[in-house]
Order: sequence, then C-alpha cells, then structure tokens
Amino acid sequence: MDGINAADDTWSVAGRIFHSRLIVGTGRYKDLPETAAAIEASGAEIVTVAVRRVNLSDPKAPMLQDYVDPKKITYLPNTAGCFTANEAVRTLRLAREAGGWNLVKLEVLGPPPLLYPDMPGTFEAAAALIKDGFEVMVYCADDPLAARRLQDLGCVAIMPLGAPIGSGLGLQNPAMLSMIMENVTVPFLVDAGVGTASDAAIAMELGCTAVLLNSAIAHARDPVTMAKAMKYAVQAGRLAYLAGRMPRRMGADPSSPLTGLIR
Repeated sequence: MDGINAADDTWSVAGRIFHSRLIVGTGRYKDLPETAAAIEASGAEIVTVAVRRVNLSDPKAPMLQDYVDPKKITYLPNTAGCFTANEAVRTLRLAREAGGWNLVKLEVLGPPPLLYPDMPGTFEAAAALIKDGFEVMVYCADDPLAARRLQDLGCVAIMPLGAPIGSGLGLQNPAMLSMIMENVTVPFLVDAGVGTASDAAIAMELGCTAVLLNSAIAHARDPVTMAKAMKYAVQAGRLAYLAGRMPRRMGADPSSPLTGLIR
C-alpha cells in the first residue's frame, strides 16, 4: 500500500502491542458459535469479558474459552453489572484468581435506566485496583478533568462513553472527546454508544487510539457482517486521521482551476 504502511501502525497498552484498533465484547449474542464467528470477522485482538455474566470456570457448561482461544485473543475482564466500587474490585480480584488476568477494564455504573459512569465509585475502585497491581483500562464520563485524574492515578487507558451504554446513538459530544484527548497521554478509546460503522469511523477520525463496542455488533440483524463492517470502518477512520482531512471552509472551492479554460 502506498503512503501509510498499515502493518506498522500498531498501538500498545500496558506494554502489550496490538495491530487491530477494534475491541469487541463477548456478550448478547444468541450463542457462543455466533460470538466466535463475529469476533473472527472483526479482526479484534482483544475481547472484553463480563466476569459476572460469562462462564469462564464451569467445565460442565459451555465455556467461552472453548470457542475463543485465550492463547490467540487477549481477554479483558470487565466489571459490567457492578454498581459499587467494592463490587468491581471484588469481581476483578476473583477474575485474576480464576484466570490470572491482570489487564482489566473497570466500569462502575450508576443506576438504570441511564447506567452513566459513577465517577466517585470509579475513582475509588481504580485506586484500589492499581494499588493491588492491576493494569486498569477505565470506562468513564466524557469529562476532561475526570480523565486526567484517572491517568494521574495510574490507569493505563482512558475510555469515555460516546453515548449511553447500548444506546447506539453514536458520538454525542465529539468536541469534549477531543478535549479529553488533548489532556491525556495514555491510550484513549471510545467505549459505549457506537451504533454503526460510521460512528466507529468518526471516532477514529477524531484521533482515538481504538474503539470498543459490543451491542452494535451483537444486536445487528447480521452480527458477523456488521463485525466486518466495523473492522473496515475502524481501519478507514484511522487512515483518514493519519492522512489529514482537507480543511473545512464556507463556500465553494472548485476542484478544477478557473484560469486557462478552453474558449
């Protein structure tokens, strides 16, 4: 490929290097075979795993590991369904005991129906987990001050919502996301709210390190095809960001010169 060499365009978090800038979830699919097929189609190298909802340890029931090989795909345990700092910390400690996972995704949610990030609980849990030796990728509000505080605590990635979890509304506040990116140096991922491929492309065009999503694929009419769409959207958005878009302007600018015309 001319120009940017996509093979060299890697990113890293907590010392781990990845090529795909798309992270996908493992929940809400009709079954584990569909989960595996969608993940493969997405090209993702990291998958989030809701420790409280996905079977990781009972061999008498279908296990995710039988369909998604943890030797090939990085598992990112998360605290989906946790509404207090104590719940989140306890959940990830149990996950580490069960699978040895140290790189984790923290989310502490406020009550339904909003499920907005509970930032006091998030700060409390992040501090406890980091003290306990976890490498914490953290879901948070689209708040530059909160994001910077989480980075200063030692979080290895900042992951603000684009819109409420599962809403599919797309990026509701791209200006604020851009402000957060200007104030953090760790990887920056949009997490939650992506509904379709164009949303993922916009996130990458803004300069996000990567995009994390689940419902947009799992709730699509054809999850495997949507997974492919998300893969290409993230790639296209990243290339557009690297290429540098043309400046916006008010009024027209003819693509062909107006001088030297044939009369």
